[in-house]
Amino acid sequence: MTLSIIIVNYNVKSYLEQCLRSVWKAVEGIEAEVFVVDNHSTDGSIPYLKSLFPPEAYPGLHFICNSRNMGFGRANNQAVRMATGRYLLFLNPDTVLTAHTLTDCLAFADAHPDMGALGVRMLKADGSFAYESRRGFPSPWTAFCKMCGLCHLFPKSRLFGRYYMRYLDDNVPNEIEVVSGAFMMIPREKIQGGKAFDEDFFMYGEDIDLSYRLLKNGNTNYYLPTPILHYKGESTLKSSFRYVHVFYQAMLIFFNKHYQHYRFWLSIPIRTAIYTRAFVALIQQSAEKARDMLTIGKKEPDIKILFMGKAEHITRARQLNEQWMFDMDYIQADRQSAPQGHLQMPTTQKSYQYVIYDTAAYNYDDVFRIFAQNNRADLKMGFFLPESDLLITESMTYSA
Repeated sequence: MTLSIIIVNYNVKSYLEQCLRSVWKAVEGIEAEVFVVDNHSTDGSIPYLKSLFPPEAYPGLHFICNSRNMGFGRANNQAVRMATGRYLLFLNPDTVLTAHTLTDCLAFADAHPDMGALGVRMLKADGSFAYESRRGFPSPWTAFCKMCGLCHLFPKSRLFGRYYMRYLDDNVPNEIEVVSGAFMMIPREKIQGGKAFDEDFFMYGEDIDLSYRLLKNGNTNYYLPTPILHYKGESTLKSSFRYVHVFYQAMLIFFNKHYQHYRFWLSIPIRTAIYTRAFVALIQQSAEKARDMLTIGKKEPDIKILFMGKAEHITRARQLNEQWMFDMDYIQADRQSAPQGHLQMPTTQKSYQYVIYDTAAYNYDDVFRIFAQNNRADLKMGFFLPESDLLITESMTYSA
């Protein structure tokens, strides 16, 4: 077996459906197996996915169903012990691959036997580069620069901006330190004892810890600029109380594990940062709730959508729109006939929030290339999956 793909799911069945459909196109010609580890989802993920991906049509797809939420690292490790591929790919369910993502990565991995982990160019829904595609280790200095804002003020400085390594060229392969757990390919032989992730981390920090251990063992971690889409890389509520608390607690676990000689000096400032950031997040959430209460009864702004696809799928999208009542316009088009400049649409007064592409008319590479020209942060790509009449964007999923 060449490749074992491991995806941990928790209540994101529609995103996982799109992910799996993209994976199945990407594994054509590759000997591969896919493990979906469900962490006790309550949205009906497993029956929904099993109905769409029956075993007779998808013999390489395996489901592991947990009776409780085991956490990210422990759930991945369950599948690691069952995997038989030469390479392991840890993949988030809210990612979308191109048809050549896996062949690009496998070719690079085969050519670099020193490889510990390999990451890729992750895109946000507006087509821009996601900075978490590559990172530096949160050493005491790097963590200080991130927490106090120096990383943001001097993003391309090798001294202050090491956390996101933005001084490196996004378009060329590079040696990096931290590979994101959203897409992390590792030779199975580099995993010790059938356990990839440290299970002391429940969520966040596991990928940093694994990247660190791979480098300590003499390997090299790499970034490859082949693109994928990562929806939640931008929509995670990083100002929320829960995110701040869990993220910085994970950093504290990492420091205590790998920087024990700094443990006393780091504990106080890191804990201070946790409580300070959590307090700010709590104030922000309270202000947002107060604002929502004051705006009760006001009409929500219409979601303006441009749909581009085949004629028969426009008909089905219209039927879907009758149910959900978007402000949606339609253009019959495909990858050969897409109108130039449709992201700006100068002939209309509307300002769209989403352009939805019919996946039977466009492949993901086409859409990524189109959105490379997007200069609006508020304009996002989305997709229509005709297999299940699913309309999906980074913040919403709608079906009949």
